[in-house]
Amino acid sequence: MFVTSIPDLCGIKIKVRELIVFLMNVMKLIIMGMVGCLLSVPALAENNEVQSKDDQKKGSAIITIFSDFHTGFGNVNDDRGFDLDRAYIGYQYSLPHGLQLKAVMDFGQSDDVGDYQRIGYVKNAMISWKSGKWTLNAGLISTTQFKLQEDFWGKRYVMKSFQDEYKFGSSADLAVSAAYKFNDVVSADVILTNGEGYKKVQVKDGLQYGAGVTVTPVKGFVIRAYGSFNEAPEDNLEGITNVAAFMGYKNSRFSVAAEYNWQSNAKNVKDQDQSGVSAYASVQFNKNIGMFGRWDYLDSKHDWNNASDGMAGILGAEFKLGKYIKLAPNFRIWSPKADGVDKSGYFYLNASFAL
Repeated sequence: MFVTSIPDLCGIKIKVRELIVFLMNVMKLIIMGMVGCLLSVPALAENNEVQSKDDQKKGSAIITIFSDFHTGFGNVNDDRGFDLDRAYIGYQYSLPHGLQLKAVMDFGQSDDVGDYQRIGYVKNAMISWKSGKWTLNAGLISTTQFKLQEDFWGKRYVMKSFQDEYKFGSSADLAVSAAYKFNDVVSADVILTNGEGYKKVQVKDGLQYGAGVTVTPVKGFVIRAYGSFNEAPEDNLEGITNVAAFMGYKNSRFSVAAEYNWQSNAKNVKDQDQSGVSAYASVQFNKNIGMFGRWDYLDSKHDWNNASDGMAGILGAEFKLGKYIKLAPNFRIWSPKADGVDKSGYFYLNASFAL
């Protein structure tokens, strides 16, 4: 069996085998909970009592579009133009007793297509159930690997969060997940996924097990630790381990956060490890105008990913034009780690329309 150790974090070493055993035991509890939830739905449906006004069915459309204009400077001066990064179209429907249905289509560019045509994917097709301190999700759901970081960054239309940007994992997958809020300070979550993302539906064997703990010691201050193991899909490949640590503070005027990410056997190749940090902050001058900045650093073991290793920086402003439209002019710099490769700079005007 594949055995390795996560890097020494705060003097504690955790073996992957022990992590997997723990996660499998927790996943059994999740599945039992999901089955119990689903079995309870018919009984709830048979309840003929008149629902209160707040319990009536409610639905809403989901329409989100990310676009930009960009132009390079210096050695990338010819790289300019308009781009439609993403278009999400869907619908969510809230039912009585804490149930919610959600379906979202994602139209974007595929790495497998060379002519830049847009490809449509099902991003979400899921059912959620919330009751008391429990939240259960099943179907094609948003993963928990970097969801909190993405929400805290809050500028997905400008740039993806670190793990999404540098391919440490997928933002959605076929999965079941469960979260439990112990109190106002501590919550925990577990997830069992296909491990291949929402663009590939069970192409190969293997599952991914993940678990996270979130601590909010005071209002606005969040600490999170997360670990996962993605089984090797074939005998000649290696399983992938992900570890992430996040800390951030946010109030109505400013936010600041930092995260550390580590991955072993990237792309299922032995010793193909990589790690990186990301720090970001924002200042809100009023409800419609703010500024933001971000710095990323990506590094790979033995320089296996040398073409992508390096530092990236962003500095920009955000303008909210009414309720649905946001504009973010920003400057970016990329400083590659590889020798002999020039730095590059860009100006972007990113736009978001979200209904």
